[in-house]
Amino acid sequence: MADQLYTGTQAAQLATRWRRQLSADAAAVTPSAICNWRTRGHLKVSGLDEHDRPLYALADIALAEKATRGRALRLVGIGAP
Repeated sequence: MADQLYTGTQAAQLATRWRRQLSADAAAVTPSAICNWRTRGHLKVSGLDEHDRPLYALADIALAEKATRGRALRLVGIGAP
């Protein structure tokens, strides 16, 4: 059975939910951040939707969120400098 795939907007919502648990609701992930993660190699495309827009696997979204978390939390004043 294939894993569920998520759009960029859905990926951003999931990553925001995870990140806000760590940041007391201070940090969010935008759909634009998801595009940046893909461009920078943090997030791989796992498929395309019917309009050829990228789709992402849940595990890959989680790995990308973790890889970018430290800098993002520092930007909102949480974590070591």
